[in-house]
Amino acid sequence: QAAARYFRLAARQGHPGAQCRLGFCFALGRGWPQDDDEAARLYRKAADQGDARGQRLLGNCFLKGKGVLRNDKEGARWNRLAADQGDVSAHIQLGALLQSGGDGIPQDFAEAARYFRLAADQGLAAAQYSLN
Repeated sequence: QAAARYFRLAARQGHPGAQCRLGFCFALGRGWPQDDDEAARLYRKAADQGDARGQRLLGNCFLKGKGVLRNDKEGARWNRLAADQGDVSAHIQLGALLQSGGDGIPQDFAEAARYFRLAADQGLAAAQYSLN
């Protein structure tokens, strides 16, 4: 709970890392009551500042419909922004989304493999497995 208070102080000062961490606290109900809407709002603040983790976390909110209306296209857009900054988790998320397809997201195995390869090149075992 003390950590969540410190995250809130830094988040109020506009620190994107703290906004992501505080959003995560709200998403999981750690230190604060669980609140997906507040988590998504904080992720958006970080994402709007160009923070890759905030972009990925907001994208995942859209993909799951947590704190925002589910929207696969918007989820993919935010994850792509994070992936363009080298966020390995966004690479794997996009790979999985493109492999299975989504609402308005056609399957694209070649593009999925490209994202899995980017993650695998950074040592992510799950991505290495996905390429086999």
